[in-house]
Amino acid sequence: MQLTIECQSRPEGSKPNTLRRSGKLPAVLYGHKGNESISLVLDAKEAELLLRNASINNSLIQVNIPDKSWNGKALLREVQTHPWRNTPYHISFFAVAEHGNLEVDVPLHFVGVPKGAKVSGGSLDPSMNSLHVKCTADKIPEQIEIDVSDLDVGESLQVSQLTLPEGVEALNDPGRVVVSVLPGGGS
Repeated sequence: MQLTIECQSRPEGSKPNTLRRSGKLPAVLYGHKGNESISLVLDAKEAELLLRNASINNSLIQVNIPDKSWNGKALLREVQTHPWRNTPYHISFFAVAEHGNLEVDVPLHFVGVPKGAKVSGGSLDPSMNSLHVKCTADKIPEQIEIDVSDLDVGESLQVSQLTLPEGVEALNDPGRVVVSVLPGGGS
């Protein structure tokens, strides 16, 4: 899914709380020109819609800043929320080069029922819920599916045994256990 957000430069001397009261949300874009950053504002309602579909350090977002004549891809790097309202308070984006490699954490999704659970009453025991990977910005998977249907009681899958999408390289220890089937966990 293509995620896009339109931003404007933050007016000089504007106060964050004043911006929030007017329906705007303070934000910042890092990495578009080395160490330089741009202070931004975006529509709070648009930001909330974006955040429903985006995840931190995993979602690639098309950021458009018409008054700076800048358009590009960025990772959602940080979302600060209000302490008790749980509404967005500040957003940080990190501009990415189309050709460079990024390191991101990608959620793992286990599919199937292990044969050790069906036949022997075992239970699935995930040891990891995400995988640290390296890939280009356009290759970041939303999730990595792991088929566990062939696992029997006492068996496990290690990082080195995972089938990853083309252009995605796991950075975790290859011998680390991702998921296993334990005996006697049936209900």
